[in-house]
Amino acid sequence: MKLVILQRLESSNLPTMTEADIKIPYAIANFAELRERGYYYIDKTEYIRKLERYKAPVFLRPRRFGKSLFVSTLAHYYDRNKADKFEPLFGGTSIGDNPTVEHNRYIVIRYDFSKMSMSKDKGELENNFNLLNSGPARVAVAQNRDIFGDFIFHSDGNASQMLSEITDYVSSHNLPPLYILIDEYDNFTNQLLVEYNDAMYEDLTTGDSFLRTFFKVIKSGIGDGTIRSCFCTGVLPLTMDDLTSGFNIAEIITLEPEFVNLLGFTHKEASDYLRFVIDTYNPSANFDELWTLVLNNYDGYHFLSKSEPLFNSTILTYFLKRYAINKTIPDEMVDENLRTDVSWIRRLTLSLENAKEMLDTLLIDGEMLYSQTDFKSKFNKKKFFSPEFYPISLFYLGMTTLKDAYTMVLPNLTARSIYQDYYNELNEISSKAQLFVPSYRTFAGNREFEPLFYNYVDKYLGQFPAQAFDKINENFVRCSFFEVLSRYLSDSYTFALEQNLPSGRADLVLTGIPGSSFHNDCRIVEFKYFKASDAAKVEAIDAPRKEDVNQVNGYAADINAMFPNYEIKTYVAYLAANKAAKIFPANS
Repeated sequence: MKLVILQRLESSNLPTMTEADIKIPYAIANFAELRERGYYYIDKTEYIRKLERYKAPVFLRPRRFGKSLFVSTLAHYYDRNKADKFEPLFGGTSIGDNPTVEHNRYIVIRYDFSKMSMSKDKGELENNFNLLNSGPARVAVAQNRDIFGDFIFHSDGNASQMLSEITDYVSSHNLPPLYILIDEYDNFTNQLLVEYNDAMYEDLTTGDSFLRTFFKVIKSGIGDGTIRSCFCTGVLPLTMDDLTSGFNIAEIITLEPEFVNLLGFTHKEASDYLRFVIDTYNPSANFDELWTLVLNNYDGYHFLSKSEPLFNSTILTYFLKRYAINKTIPDEMVDENLRTDVSWIRRLTLSLENAKEMLDTLLIDGEMLYSQTDFKSKFNKKKFFSPEFYPISLFYLGMTTLKDAYTMVLPNLTARSIYQDYYNELNEISSKAQLFVPSYRTFAGNREFEPLFYNYVDKYLGQFPAQAFDKINENFVRCSFFEVLSRYLSDSYTFALEQNLPSGRADLVLTGIPGSSFHNDCRIVEFKYFKASDAAKVEAIDAPRKEDVNQVNGYAADINAMFPNYEIKTYVAYLAANKAAKIFPANS
């Protein structure tokens, strides 16, 4: 995979930079703007050649994975009006070095359903659909007036009829075929589901609705050759499957191995991206430290059980841009746009009981089981809301990812933080600052870690009823303690849960943020969880057990080998449900 950079600043003698000087393309979805203004670009154009084998490909990814940028890339590649810009835009890219014969051959019409204005009235929704989607047809004719001559629309304002009139004219005048792009094809139908407007959703995906009519026109155009291809992006296969005969030519290519890396960044792409940011904007930074942080917070999306992990491209770019501007780790590691995804959990689970059961499974058990049959099957509305299908639904939403061929897990700390917040909300666990701030204010002065653990046990776990500890386990303790710590120490430390090290998986690792007064301060905690009936055993422990000390100090040795400058303190924490808790330093 090529890394294409049109402009690169020298890393020495760097001038003072404004945000406009930062060539990290966060929130830029226009391919021409990205290339012409010299933004860093990770080349995904090799997939264009592969897409030419399809007539109606549909590619799905969760929000914030860069779908709109790829749609823009296709628009610039196939548009006959952009032939004179081919070399400036695609020079040095995979497809630019070896273009297909189809480049710049078509009349491109680009739709974006994410711009749809919502309504609870079907007639008004249809009107909004036509208002939005009449524009792209007008633009296509205007930009290709050299071949459309004196063509005029007779049904201006009706998106389906306008598209049909264009295909008829293309056919009768032997014009170049159309290339249709639909970005976020299911955005507004998904909104109907989130807002509990199931009746209107069903109206739109059955019968002779305006949505089905629109896709029937595309299907007909592909059939008679007036439309070369229709490429759709979206989040869920739900609407496409429910449209059934309206667009039964669609091929969902999301799970095809050759397309798995189409959107999202591989480790190689992400690490090269990080090196560019360091070299260009902060040459004194330590790559290994930042790479470890990036892995812990943003890595972990597996879209096939044996595929390599991918980063959410937009979220990683958000982090890298903030870092490039401020030369330090952002206080907020989570792009706030992601927190809106909780609305999907509320809608998906339908009831408070279902929501709690789902969160218990993910945050206590740490995984959800799924079947390969469900994973590869058709995905209609009825299945989407079935509890046994939750793992698949959450997978497409980007809120779980594949661990292997049998289990789904949370992809990274970013997702875990979102789930834990919602867990606390559903279970009425207070996160009021006055419960925790006094302890953290003291820690800022004396750096003594043990009181933070006892504060967590008292003020957080202390809110749970006794029966809750029948389910709570070590995994939950590890995750929820991290969530409390991250509320108050995110400007001091970065965090890792079950960090993979040569000697094993460290339960919880806190690493001081480069550039802060906490830099090189590293804390490692090993948790040992017991049942309530074993409380007396915990009470009797007056020093950490030798095997536990050896375990956690083995992790410390691994980290010290990578980062010799770290000052590492290790701890072993023992809990017996809500009956007993102790924590001991292990390397003092």
